[in-house]
Amino acid sequence: MDNLPFALENGLTEKEYKIIITKLSREPNKNEIGVIAAMWSEHCSYKSSKFYLNQLPTRGKRVIQGPGENAGIIDIGDNQCLVFKIESHNHPSFIEPYQGAATGVGGILRDVFTMGARPIALMNSLRFGNPKKNSTKRLIKEVVSGIAGYGNCMGIPTVGGEIYFDNSYKGNPLVNAFALGITKKNKIFKGRADGPGNPVFYLGAKTGKDGIKGAIMASDIFESEKNLDKPTVQIGDPFKEKLLLEACLELFNTEGIIGIQDMGAAGLTSSGSEMASRSNNGILLDLDKVPKRDLDISAYEMLLSESQERMLLVLNKKNRKNINKIFKKWNLDSTQIGEVISKKNFIVKYNNKVVVDIPVSILTKGCPIYKRPIKKPKSIKGLKKINNANLKKTKYDLKNLLIKLLKDENICSREWIYNQFDYMVGTNTITVPGSDSAVIRIKGTKKGVCLTTNCNSSYCNLDPNIGTSIAVAESCRNIIASGGEPLAITNCLNFGNPENSEIMWQFVESIKGLSKAAKIFKTPVVSGNVSLYNENKQGSIHPTPVISMVGLIDDIKYLKNQWFKNEDDDILLIGKLKNDFAGSQVLKYINLKHKITSPLTLNIKKHLEINNFIYKIIRKFDIASIHDISEGGLLIAIAESCFNPEKLIGATIDQKMLNTDNELKMFAETQGCYIVSAKKSESTKIKSFAKKNNINVRIVGTVGGDALSIKDSFSLKVSKLYDIWRQSFPS
Repeated sequence: MDNLPFALENGLTEKEYKIIITKLSREPNKNEIGVIAAMWSEHCSYKSSKFYLNQLPTRGKRVIQGPGENAGIIDIGDNQCLVFKIESHNHPSFIEPYQGAATGVGGILRDVFTMGARPIALMNSLRFGNPKKNSTKRLIKEVVSGIAGYGNCMGIPTVGGEIYFDNSYKGNPLVNAFALGITKKNKIFKGRADGPGNPVFYLGAKTGKDGIKGAIMASDIFESEKNLDKPTVQIGDPFKEKLLLEACLELFNTEGIIGIQDMGAAGLTSSGSEMASRSNNGILLDLDKVPKRDLDISAYEMLLSESQERMLLVLNKKNRKNINKIFKKWNLDSTQIGEVISKKNFIVKYNNKVVVDIPVSILTKGCPIYKRPIKKPKSIKGLKKINNANLKKTKYDLKNLLIKLLKDENICSREWIYNQFDYMVGTNTITVPGSDSAVIRIKGTKKGVCLTTNCNSSYCNLDPNIGTSIAVAESCRNIIASGGEPLAITNCLNFGNPENSEIMWQFVESIKGLSKAAKIFKTPVVSGNVSLYNENKQGSIHPTPVISMVGLIDDIKYLKNQWFKNEDDDILLIGKLKNDFAGSQVLKYINLKHKITSPLTLNIKKHLEINNFIYKIIRKFDIASIHDISEGGLLIAIAESCFNPEKLIGATIDQKMLNTDNELKMFAETQGCYIVSAKKSESTKIKSFAKKNNINVRIVGTVGGDALSIKDSFSLKVSKLYDIWRQSFPS
């Protein structure tokens, strides 16, 4: 095994290398090792997660395309469909924050428009370490700038997202990028290579030496910030991608397109082999014909380069005449570099010699699928639950707790971030960042699309099963509160080292929670990504299964947002507050005799009943605002509802009407609860309707004035609270 050291250097294990030799009946050459290693990496093969991912619900009445293609697709009626996906760019964003984040946006956009869709919205989900550290501030600044720089230049609005801070992300930030596009059902394109003899075209930017072995690098663990391998990070050009987008959309209006796929992770290797595999064919590529940015680039480097803004196209040989004309118009390369072949091999030529000749199946289906050992962490065993006796003995000041929570880095305003994004470009954004979910209209229709992304890793660290279910539940609440119907999920499952049995236990439990919640809420998983090996020398990140959800408002006259609007409106609490404090934000600021480590409770079926109730009352009654209760509990939800960007407005909460046995419950993060404001005449009707449907509803206060007041406790000017909340982000 002369090439074993090179195989190990490329991320293969000795056992895997022996499997390859057995499958080939020979030892692979170095180019073949590079190709196989990239396709057998976690990033491309999902070898540690695929067994469990198969348990997720992926079908539904609206699902057109589930996992297995470049993005998921759902039907929204009128011959229209939504195309969307979320993906990680964690490791590149730590090595080179600006380019790592920017190319994460570029890559996810190509995943969407390669399916035939015009991208219409972006979101992101970000995680960092201590925001007070200069190193973290630098990362945040560069990552946000990278996201803004790419999305803004493309002319696609970044309409939503989330950012959280926790020490577990020190040295391993998470940067997850989401994109949504729209197309017609009869204009969907897939990554296929049908028809032996059909030409294979290279489209877009030239190939350089950036991003080489990027897919393999995604499975590295960062021991320190020194000696990071920056050449493994791609370099993006959003202006070039804008040209590529328009050229592809113009191409999609012509005849003869067999299949198309972007060159993402593993570049030419993944796009060529995956397209051939889906069609049960082979593919022949001639690297001498590949447009090159670096003339001294080798075959190995070309095969593993992840240079951005490139696509691979299979065209019917009878319809090739328009392609060069279109791409010349947009000043982009369009070069035939190969053809589909009947022999089911991935064959590559360089300098008129065959340098790779291996079965496609080895690359796409030959990687071992691991069912790794799992072990429940000791820290999860024997957990205690909080009770009223503990709470009543706890000393705290309600007013000071509210102020501290509004200042908290995980609750305060994210305006500093989203103001760097052009969220109005395209003029379709009708609910801007800051409310429960972003909403964009679909021009020429009455419909609106709701988008949200969620994950509370503190919950998931205590119980990844319930924590992941909560991420799905909160996403549903965000969409319901905006007037929409939750439709489908794309996820980005961020975890540590799968070779650690306790980390693998977290992953397996998370899949169980996601599967259970997705089934009950009827939100199938149509696309997604798994990012493993998110660790540094201190240990693993908290399990972070990010859930992005898309919903539909059938008529935007039902659109709602979270902000109070009218003096003297009643404030109604939908649902019942409980002692749900584990993993909550308020625990940072109170002293309890024992640490609360038990997970929040989640009654998914009752939660669904409340969601359905909210959906109905939006359509039956005149409701001014709706906001779901999440981080920080009831009082934070009330404060956020007072922060109407058009005009601040106060509220008065009556603890007697709230009927809690202790006031600390106003910070409990009970799942399945909403705050609704409506005129008194409407609130009476809502209560009556709730009684018929066995839903707990209480009038707990009144909108109005210029202060947030808790009767018999405190009163604070809303303008003061707003300034505290708005100015506390650690920029």
